[in-house]
Amino acid sequence: MSHAAAQDVRFDTKAQQAFMIDAETGTVLYSKDPDKLIPPASLAKLMTAELVFQAVKSGQRSMGDTFAVSEHAWRTGGAPSRTATMFAALKSSIRLQDLIQGIVVQSANDGCIIVAEGMAGSEENFAKLMNDRARELGLMKSVFKNPTGLPEEGQFTTVRELVMLGLHIWKEYPDFYKYYAQPDFTWNKITQRNRNPLLAMDVGADGMQLGFTEGIGYSIVGSAAQNGRRVFLAMAGLANDRERAEEARKLIDWGMKAFERKVLFAAGEAVGEASVYGGVKGQVTLKANGPIAILIPSDNKDKVIARIVYEGPVLAPVVEGMAVGRLKVWTGNALTLETPLEAAENIGIGALHQRAFDAISELLTGWIRTKLTSLKG
Repeated sequence: MSHAAAQDVRFDTKAQQAFMIDAETGTVLYSKDPDKLIPPASLAKLMTAELVFQAVKSGQRSMGDTFAVSEHAWRTGGAPSRTATMFAALKSSIRLQDLIQGIVVQSANDGCIIVAEGMAGSEENFAKLMNDRARELGLMKSVFKNPTGLPEEGQFTTVRELVMLGLHIWKEYPDFYKYYAQPDFTWNKITQRNRNPLLAMDVGADGMQLGFTEGIGYSIVGSAAQNGRRVFLAMAGLANDRERAEEARKLIDWGMKAFERKVLFAAGEAVGEASVYGGVKGQVTLKANGPIAILIPSDNKDKVIARIVYEGPVLAPVVEGMAVGRLKVWTGNALTLETPLEAAENIGIGALHQRAFDAISELLTGWIRTKLTSLKG
């Protein structure tokens, strides 16, 4: 995912941090201080949910598995805690299917702790799993200390990484993502409505999570779909829940209306070339795994610039489909898209004299290569 400008001047928000992308193309639509470390609050529950979803999808757990409600879970996240809870009864057992709905629909702290203890033995052990999984998903800055997001020193994330996580959950777990749009859930004879205010607005919203941290403000991760397009956004540092809802609604509305789709390269189309070391050919054609498209502002007057970036030359032999580099695309000065490129052909190892010539050539020209392509805006 790309790094856009610190703040987009085409749209303004009261949020201190905000980030929004187009789900299909990965285009960064809006960016405001997206990499600032912030406490995750209840947004950490997205990472907790991802671990549970992965465990079920991989067959490690089943929806019918039951987990015991410990006194720690009941006291820290249940009714006595006076925090978001599904009111799990002390020393009872709850099916994983119900715990998932409690976590997703009700943002239940007790549900998170029950799952953490059931899967890893303790909150601390589960937090280690959260951090390991975060790194696997490319979330390099986020650090989780517990499954609930309740205040704890050294726990933080960024709005960029929260958007990455939300997009991943939507792509990988469609059967679970639907719970984020579930209007309410009843447990222990208590019905609680989904707290996400975007679900009641006419913006196509269908998830995901709300957060609040004393002294930092209100936050949200959300997604919405309209007319075949989907956006994911995260916002933090808002003054109250009303401002959070309104600023998120405005950002979604703007993101849906202010852009048009532009295809840069069709599926299978050659994007450019990379140098090959020691091969029967000195260049390998590069392509993307599918079409490359971006969303650009409808009133855009800037050029679209694409740059192929790779560390090279690429060592022969080269196998078709092998990852080679990345295509970075700028609209004006803003980096709006970054996507991997792969070899479009096989290239075998060349003769000895060819390899010797390549070595001399590379000694003169260096090993870091870029190629600029200017596209019409």
